[in-house]
Amino acid sequence: MRQECKEAIRALLPPASCLDRPEDLLAYSYDSQAVEHLPDLVALPLSTDQTAGVVAVCNSYSVPVTARGAGSGTTGGSVPLRGGVVLSLQKMNKILEVDTANFTATVEAGVITADLHRHVEELGLFYPPDPASMAFSTIGGNIAENAGGMRAVKYGCTAAYVMGLEVVLADGSIIRTGSKCIKDVVGLNLAPLFIGSEGMLGIVTRAVLRLLPLPETKQTARIAFRDMHDAASAVNRLLQRGISPITMEFMDTITINAVEAYLQMGLPTAAGGMLLVEIDGSPSQVEEGMARMRELCDELAPLEYVVARTPQEQALLWKARRSIPASLFRVRPFRFNEDIVVPRSRIPDMVLRIREIGAEFNLPVCAFGHAGDGNIHVNVLFKDEDGERERAHRAVERVFHETVALEGRITGEHGVGLSKKDYLRLNVDEETLRLMKNLKHLLDPKGILNPGKMFPE
Repeated sequence: MRQECKEAIRALLPPASCLDRPEDLLAYSYDSQAVEHLPDLVALPLSTDQTAGVVAVCNSYSVPVTARGAGSGTTGGSVPLRGGVVLSLQKMNKILEVDTANFTATVEAGVITADLHRHVEELGLFYPPDPASMAFSTIGGNIAENAGGMRAVKYGCTAAYVMGLEVVLADGSIIRTGSKCIKDVVGLNLAPLFIGSEGMLGIVTRAVLRLLPLPETKQTARIAFRDMHDAASAVNRLLQRGISPITMEFMDTITINAVEAYLQMGLPTAAGGMLLVEIDGSPSQVEEGMARMRELCDELAPLEYVVARTPQEQALLWKARRSIPASLFRVRPFRFNEDIVVPRSRIPDMVLRIREIGAEFNLPVCAFGHAGDGNIHVNVLFKDEDGERERAHRAVERVFHETVALEGRITGEHGVGLSKKDYLRLNVDEETLRLMKNLKHLLDPKGILNPGKMFPE
């Protein structure tokens, strides 16, 4: 990166917003995937205009720009693969407005998701998307990946709540699309083009988000089954009964035992699979939903059916779910964390295939995640010895092929990034891939925005 480009960027930003010390560059060189590539410079703009100025300078020098939120992604999406500038939006973290009359929030891209949750809930409102990283992930990052979370089974992913965007394009121009209006067909709807685009088409700096009334109450049940296949089969039967849970999570036996060893909270370690189901709404809606769920479960004869009676008991159940990643490190020190998705009716088949893959490669391969929307987190656990890493790579590849054979997709919410780009063609045909590349070239002709991601070489 040429020195005059660095100096031009420094002229746009306060001194504290332009970093190039080795320790700072290292801190912005990786995400949760732990693949490192050092940038040449880190820019932390305070406004959309500053963001646009930095991008315009980079474009004029053909310098790569990698947008970054909290760096909590799991596929290398925010890793500066080809150096250049990491453009971190973490200082653009203001909740600019909550419009209680129109049920909208206007926020900067660096707002932490959980901070938005707390802020709007104090006003009796509700922002549903709840990715597992919500305590530190940012709204901009959520939009770039179309993040989901446990509540997606009822409420959907981030895209369902984006009403308008402000976006900086590759040449430094700023566009605004959408509005607070429920109905808006003025011109082309451009917002979906940037949602889930992983920062390759433009950099989101501001969003208008749709809010809902805060549900009055909720109840949570833990349901354990003898076999994971039984737990997976129960998912569709519950939904077919008209039960509409806010969340429907599942854990297989490896996961249950790992969490119990970690937390020692009395989970049913003899179970082959377990569901965590939560229903929200008015008191009467919750009561009716829980009664119907209990009626069905009596037919299914689970090993255990436990209802959390207090908020503290609810929190303990969800602590078990959110502690899975930490607990799995006690089984093996390394893991490949994949987020495949299949049609809900194929979950039992996919669970069986995951079990077979673990046996074939002689590795612990566990499954947990969002049963209500078919999004299965497959974790291949391994040690960095005895050939386990290589077998783990082959196991992941087999998981992807089996997923596609069941009409599934190789990622449901984590994105493609670096780690899955070589498998993109499993889901995307050549004509569609060509169109994607053409759109990228149209909006970013020099290819400076997050280069080297998503598309296979």
